[in-house]
Amino acid sequence: MSEKTLHEEKLSRKEADRLDAIADQLREKGDANVDVGNKTVTLSPRKKIGYEIGIRESSSVLRGDRETVTIKLDWKPK
Repeated sequence: MSEKTLHEEKLSRKEADRLDAIADQLREKGDANVDVGNKTVTLSPRKKIGYEIGIRESSSVLRGDRETVTIKLDWKPK
């Protein structure tokens, strides 16, 4: 079984504290409750979490310069 919950929006830099909230949930012992749009997803992270970061810088005459950061965290649930 595979289920994907996705939510996209634009945040101001000041609103990026939502990333801190996710990190705080992952630091705590036990389950982590992460808000994704209008849904709360309960996750069960282990002590060790896989981490991957990718950065893409692109330039286009029509779209202009763009930078993208992708952060991936993964683990097998407890």
